[in-house]
Amino acid sequence: MTITATPTPGKTLLSPKDHTLILIDHQSQMAFATHSIDATSLRTNVALVAHAAAGFGVSTILTTVAEKSFSGPIFDEIKDAFPNGEVTDRTSMNTWEDANVIKRVNAIGKERIVFAGLWTSVCIVGPVASAIDQGYAVYVIADACGDISAEAHTRAMERMIQLGAIPVTSVQYMLELQRDWARTETYELTTGIARKWGGAYGLGIIYAKTMFNASEGAH
Repeated sequence: MTITATPTPGKTLLSPKDHTLILIDHQSQMAFATHSIDATSLRTNVALVAHAAAGFGVSTILTTVAEKSFSGPIFDEIKDAFPNGEVTDRTSMNTWEDANVIKRVNAIGKERIVFAGLWTSVCIVGPVASAIDQGYAVYVIADACGDISAEAHTRAMERMIQLGAIPVTSVQYMLELQRDWARTETYELTTGIARKWGGAYGLGIIYAKTMFNASEGAH
């Protein structure tokens, strides 16, 4: 059989309008005990994801657990990206068992769900396993998640992958939304986010632009 290649994206690649992003429990108290990733890197990665989602118009659900009584406020980086975003507070560790969150999932109506949050082994494994059971295609942004130990985070990621979840990273998520530098309407958005929160990649963009006025879209 002869296979013919075509210039079309793979079916599993994400685009801004084909999924819902759910950010779970990026809160002070949850971050205090997170040791699989340092707090600075976690906040930077979460900021990149949140601002990319907001800039590309991704349908996004923000949720916290016991915000007033225990876990504290959602990260400022998320508030800055979604200044008017509704935050659904829960009592359940498993977001998928919260009727208010599920009401929002159903109202949006996307069959792909992308998750990130704290902690990986509890508040991410729960909704990932539940969503997969109900037929959703699920992605997890691994470096925008964290747990009480590297072991806990790694085992949780392995468990979710075994269930069928697709692991991605924060920069990968943003660049998958952009995907083509010829999409000039979001070029400045993407490179601007990368310059601010993209680590070494962002430094590379700053250097190339400053020294050579280089552009990813140039040939």
